[in-house]
Amino acid sequence: MNLPLGETYHYGLMTRFPTLEATRAITKKLDEYKFDTVWVGDHVAFTTPILDPFLQLAQIAACSDRLTVGTGVYLLPLRHPTPVAKQTATMDHLTDGRFIFGVGVGGEFKREFEACGIPHNERGARLEEGVEVVRKLWRGEPVSHEGRFFSFPETHMQPATLRPDGPPIWFGGRSDKALERIGRIGDGWISYVVTPEMYKDGLEKIAPAFEAAGRDMDTFGTGHLLFAQIDNSYESALDRATELLSTRYAMDFRGPAKKYAALGRPEDVAEAIAKFHEAGVRHVNLDFLGPPEQRDAQLEWFAKEVRPLLGKG
Repeated sequence: MNLPLGETYHYGLMTRFPTLEATRAITKKLDEYKFDTVWVGDHVAFTTPILDPFLQLAQIAACSDRLTVGTGVYLLPLRHPTPVAKQTATMDHLTDGRFIFGVGVGGEFKREFEACGIPHNERGARLEEGVEVVRKLWRGEPVSHEGRFFSFPETHMQPATLRPDGPPIWFGGRSDKALERIGRIGDGWISYVVTPEMYKDGLEKIAPAFEAAGRDMDTFGTGHLLFAQIDNSYESALDRATELLSTRYAMDFRGPAKKYAALGRPEDVAEAIAKFHEAGVRHVNLDFLGPPEQRDAQLEWFAKEVRPLLGKG
């Protein structure tokens, strides 16, 4: 895939913002260390406490006038897209256009689909139609819709988004079907639990659908959510990552942590990030593992000892 990506790294933080005090403290650090983006995840029901993403992002945007905020990723199939269109258009305005709408199908936790009354096997089709509805309503002109899951008569939702095409919509996903969908209708790909080799292969699978749709590659975003743990040794970082991720995902995560996380000394973490950059990732979204006090230390360690090894941004 011949992407005009440039060489610049864009750094983001994936984390949670449980209180106003934490939001102020984290955004201050991110501004100080010149991070570009901040991301929050989304679940209706999860193994650990998780807050609504849009409310968190609105609070973040009020604490920083430079950070771009994003959902990584929002489970659109669990919601009706019409009120989501209103929420995301509002987010676009409140952030002065500094908003990336990351979406995905989810599915790992079937009970949240049952709780929302959504058939688990419809999530891909609902995502695709949901995006179509959101983009229609973002235009700020009278539109109607007649689809498989959603139908409504002419409706005029205002205001339109700040940008004529609305916020960029980046898709998660790893399956061949998901990658084809990204190429056909996505503004970017934000991956998760893939290796650099898998990321490169994924871009090559996205390319045919993108080219067949005659789309402009110049603005396509390439991002990856990367678990990270900086420590004085690889083994100690692996032990800590295994402990935290096994709790988060209610499974033994030692094997996946070895395969998918950036672990160890600053030079080890820098090497892992550089491999993703070589594979085509330009937005490296770091999930530093651990409680807030450890995350703050990880942020400082990254800014002072990892980032200088990478250059290019």
